[in-house]
Amino acid sequence: MAAVTPRSLVLLAVGIVAVSFASILIRLSDAPALSIAFYRNALAACLVLPPTLVWHRDEIRGLRARDWGIGVLAGALLAIHFGVWIPSLSYTSVAASTVLVTSQPIWVVLLGKLSGERVSRRLMTGIGLSLSGAALISGGDFGVSGRAAFGDLLAIVGAVAAAGYYVSGRSLRQRVSLLTYVGIAYTTCAILLGATMLVSGTEFAGFQATDWLLFALIALGPQIMGHTVFNYLLKDVEASVVAVAVTFEPVGASLLALAFFGEVPRWTAFAGGVLILAGIYVTVAAQAQRSEVAPVQ
Repeated sequence: MAAVTPRSLVLLAVGIVAVSFASILIRLSDAPALSIAFYRNALAACLVLPPTLVWHRDEIRGLRARDWGIGVLAGALLAIHFGVWIPSLSYTSVAASTVLVTSQPIWVVLLGKLSGERVSRRLMTGIGLSLSGAALISGGDFGVSGRAAFGDLLAIVGAVAAAGYYVSGRSLRQRVSLLTYVGIAYTTCAILLGATMLVSGTEFAGFQATDWLLFALIALGPQIMGHTVFNYLLKDVEASVVAVAVTFEPVGASLLALAFFGEVPRWTAFAGGVLILAGIYVTVAAQAQRSEVAPVQ
């Protein structure tokens, strides 16, 4: 395991900024949430598949059944993440949904422990700081009704699915190229979301020109420059570090909402942002410490 380099930190920052634009772009669109999620992944798949088939044809032919299975599993988990978290916003508060879905670092650690990974106290401290910051930003606004509880449950399932997505990607990215991995994952995700749209009767067309433009921007920004950058980093950076970094997304989204919509965030957003940054620093430092004590292979 290599230490997190300055280049990796810059790429993490780029990915966080990119995914922070998702809520802004989604808010500007009048299309159903499921349609947005489908086109986000379908358009991204259309962008990465051609170069993958041209440059990595031999690699694709040489993939083992286990590699295909992990890639498809990652795509399915990504589809579950989008498919349950976005609807959760219709049942519970945005604040509760956000803080619950950003609990994914905990699930990444738990999944890692199940696979035999050792979790340091320093790493847990970093995760705790980041999650405390996310909770502070949310204001602890959790509903008590049955409807809100269902929405909270959907958000938790979304967090677990996202954690599985990162852990699966971490596993496969050790052996295959970035384009091959995201080509499989994004295509699988789009197919499953498309099937869900068919079953639920969600429309595939009939949108305004501005919605199609927003679909393209979401695919290029949050998906290609966000998720794809995170997937690139998973080859050298622990999944827990990436998951903790993603907890800064609510802070970025709040700042963008201020710039685009004039929404002034509460003081808790700034205080929570400081805690999240502290958590990211501690988590990155924990990986650096592990790399220093790791035996030479």
